[in-house]
Amino acid sequence: MRSFLATSDTFAALGDATRLAILGRLASEGDMTVQEIARPFAMSLPAVSQHLKVLERAGLITRGRDGQKRPCRLNVERLAETARWFDRTRAAWEARFDRLERFLAQPQSAQPTVSKGDDNER
Repeated sequence: MRSFLATSDTFAALGDATRLAILGRLASEGDMTVQEIARPFAMSLPAVSQHLKVLERAGLITRGRDGQKRPCRLNVERLAETARWFDRTRAAWEARFDRLERFLAQPQSAQPTVSKGDDNER
């Protein structure tokens, strides 16, 4: 159950454009402080901090200590777990679509015909 909740928290966190942008910056630029993260956004530091709390609760970032600084770091393993979930889900859906495609490719005569009410009218 915890895995499902963690995945749910991750998707909720990823569902916001600002949080995605924050993750993108951490991925490309490395560890940053809240002030550094907030610089390109037109929002207050408390608003950015709220976004960071959501990302931290979802396990997508961690906060460390470096003297008086509290740098934020991308949790690559959590992103990898999410990517693996996508891969498994995609593979399952592709298998379903492949089965449907094979079924639809069968000649009509090979497909059973069922009409609603046929058995009751005789």
